[in-house]
Amino acid sequence: MQAETIAPTATDFDEAARDAVYRAIFTRRDIRGQFLPRPVPDELLARLLIAAHHAPSVGYMQPWNFILIRDAARKARIRDLVCRASAEEVRQIEDARQVLYRSLKLDGIIEAPVNICVTCDRSRAADTPLGRWHNREMDLYSTVCAVQNLWLAARAEGIGVGWVSILDKEELKDLLGIPAEVTPVAYLCLGYVSDFAARPELESKGWRKRLALDELVSSESWTGAGEDNLKALIRSA
Repeated sequence: MQAETIAPTATDFDEAARDAVYRAIFTRRDIRGQFLPRPVPDELLARLLIAAHHAPSVGYMQPWNFILIRDAARKARIRDLVCRASAEEVRQIEDARQVLYRSLKLDGIIEAPVNICVTCDRSRAADTPLGRWHNREMDLYSTVCAVQNLWLAARAEGIGVGWVSILDKEELKDLLGIPAEVTPVAYLCLGYVSDFAARPELESKGWRKRLALDELVSSESWTGAGEDNLKALIRSA
C-alpha cells in the first residue's frame, strides 16, 4: 500500500501499534555476520525503498538516490575498498585496542544478498535556499533520515541491515560512477538474518558501553541543571 493512501489521524496508533514502533527501534541492530543466503524479494525491497522515500527532508528537497548492488564481482571490489580502509583505520587505534578491533567483523558486503548505496544529490535543491541558507548540511541530514526509515522498516520485515562506514568516499564514487555533485551517505548491506542480537555487537564485545541518557539531558542551556523528574523517569525505564 502506498503511504499516500493511508489517511493519518491524531489518534490512529493503538497500544499494539505503538509498541511495534518502539520494538523496531529497540531491537534494530547493525548486522555484520548473521546474513543468510536467502534472496530478498523485490516486493519487500520496494516497500523498504518506499519507506525511505517518505522520510522527512528539509525544503522537501528529497536529495536521495538508491544504488542497488547485487553483482558478486562488484561487491568483491567494494569489499577490497573496506579491507584497505580498515588497514588504514586500525593504525589510528590505540595499541591496546588493536587486537579487539581486528577481531570485529566490520562488514557483511559479500554475505548480504543486496547492498544499497544511499546518496545525497547536493545540487537537487540548488534553486531554493529553504531550510539550507544557514545550514548547508541539511540535505545530508535529510538523507540520513531516509536511511533510518529504511532501517526501521527492514527490522519490522525481519530484514537485517549493516551500515559500512569504513570506506574511502572518493574511491566508492569512482567504482559506482557517482557524479561529482553527489555524496555517498550510507553503504548498506541487507538480507534475512539468523538472529537479532540482544545487545549491539560493539557493546557485547566490550568496545563501548551505552551512555547514561539522564547524563545527556540538560535544561535551557548546555550546562543547565533541572528536569529532575524527567531524568528520574529515564533512569527507571
